[in-house]
Amino acid sequence: MDTRTSTTRLRIERVRDALRAAGAHAALVPSADPHLSEYLPERWQGRQWASGFTGSMGTLVVTLDRAAIFADSRYWSQAERELAGSGVELVKIQSAVQPAHLDWIAEQLAPGQILAVDGQVLGLASAGMLRAAMQHVGIELRTDIDVVQSAWDGRPGLPEGRIYEHLPPQAVVSRAEKLALVRAAMARVGASHHFVSTVDDVAWLLNLRGADVDYNPVFLAHVLLDGQKVQLFVNEGKISAELQARLALDGVQLGRYADAPAALAALPADAVLLLDPRRVTLGLREAVPEGVRVVEQINPSTLAKSRKTMAEAEFVRQAMAEDGAAMCEFYARFEAALARGEKLSELTVDEWLSAERAKRPGFVGLSFPVIAGYNANGAMPHYRATPESYAWIEGDGLLLIDSGGQYLGGTTDITRVWPIGKITAAHKRDYTLVLKGMIGLSEAVFPRGTLSPMLDALARLPLWQAGLDYGHGTGHGVGYFMNVHEGPQSISKAVPDAHMAMEPGMITSNEPGLYRAGQWGVRIENLVLNKPFNTAEGNQFGEMLAFETLTLCPIDTRCIDISLMRVDEIDWLNSYHSVVRERLSPLLSGAALAWLNERTEAI
Repeated sequence: MDTRTSTTRLRIERVRDALRAAGAHAALVPSADPHLSEYLPERWQGRQWASGFTGSMGTLVVTLDRAAIFADSRYWSQAERELAGSGVELVKIQSAVQPAHLDWIAEQLAPGQILAVDGQVLGLASAGMLRAAMQHVGIELRTDIDVVQSAWDGRPGLPEGRIYEHLPPQAVVSRAEKLALVRAAMARVGASHHFVSTVDDVAWLLNLRGADVDYNPVFLAHVLLDGQKVQLFVNEGKISAELQARLALDGVQLGRYADAPAALAALPADAVLLLDPRRVTLGLREAVPEGVRVVEQINPSTLAKSRKTMAEAEFVRQAMAEDGAAMCEFYARFEAALARGEKLSELTVDEWLSAERAKRPGFVGLSFPVIAGYNANGAMPHYRATPESYAWIEGDGLLLIDSGGQYLGGTTDITRVWPIGKITAAHKRDYTLVLKGMIGLSEAVFPRGTLSPMLDALARLPLWQAGLDYGHGTGHGVGYFMNVHEGPQSISKAVPDAHMAMEPGMITSNEPGLYRAGQWGVRIENLVLNKPFNTAEGNQFGEMLAFETLTLCPIDTRCIDISLMRVDEIDWLNSYHSVVRERLSPLLSGAALAWLNERTEAI
């Protein structure tokens, strides 16, 4: 490729042309949309369009003579490959929340120069940090300039997929009950109105689902509610007349998607508006009249949807069993094909595993793209094979498969690592240390209200004791037929806040890992449910919680170095495999059942 005329170089130059036309000197392009979503509709994938970097997280900064992507260790190998020859630099940061780009911008621009960022996709909390940092060095911040819009010819429009209702029996809590819960929370802080912009909160609150964002059953919308009515701002034509009538029974009125800022601007002077500063953009906040009092607190729906009811948890258990059965069907077929000497690739894994999930009752779609990474590709946590770039599964090594499904009764996310051919003692040592960390966290007992980041060290301890670590979080919240990544809890090195308190009903991933760049990667992941833990001491020392492991799929024992395992760890694994066999056997037959029985043999 002639890098002088590469697509990325040409697009970066178009961004610079837009900067010059606006009289600005640098552009900040975050990975965000007007809802601050993690996974973005194509219209707001400006960072990817301009830079060519396809990672799900990252920040692009373009000046008149330099361009840089800021990405954490999960994406370094991927970014180096995708940015090669583009003229866009990779700046390696240690954490996704590290604001290293602020210092970089301050070094590139002179006092009095202008930094442009689209305020419609800039989070309110991030905007405060950005404004303070730029004021400190005398750089002017302009949030009314969208250089992506100016530079991107043929920029996609809004998604047009239809919105549908999440219905009983899986929709356990009614729309009216959820609205009453949120209104009660509004009343406790004296709010007359509440604005909700995050798409998963909107979908949860109204028991609606959509397909505007790949792999997430959500849709683009804002909600403004008061004590009597709800205004749902969506693109026209997305809701049928029948569904509109059912929504009206709960006081839900439709408005045009583009009219949400105007509705905020029309709030009465005596209104008290509840807003979540971490879940609304600067542009929407600026639409609120100055006279309206704003209460800044977490969205009540964010806390409520993280705590699954007992009935929802039972549907999740059923979804996990169906998902586990699909995994067994796939692995039985896959291993048999390898044994016959068939030529298989990472793309085969994606195709066959997705096909098995599609056969299961209640399946709606994948919860994220299948990650199948063989050997060196497994060392990239967010790797994805494509027809242009993939590996054949041949020779010796480790195959990492991270995948999940969306079911009417729950969302799944599971990672397993499998030996291909002959594996080494080094492979087994890495695998066993990761497994020990996963078991250590699985066995945790902790007081209710423990801040989730405090649990992170339990999964890292066996790796730390060997001088090893991994660059991503250990656990993220998971939705109920919703986004596979959900807050507020996070088992990670994040600075904890009060909203990360662990409560009964929360579902969180447990996924420690270890990655050796250019060699192999190991990650073992189950989803776990917070449940009450009864002790002989009763409640004298407060309510205690423990984890129920929800994921049902064998953990390969051929990769284990038994000499590194304690007796209690072996007991945990044997007990887990006993449950997996008991739960999945009724759903399987033939080769898949035989495979399950073999892989769940006690050690």
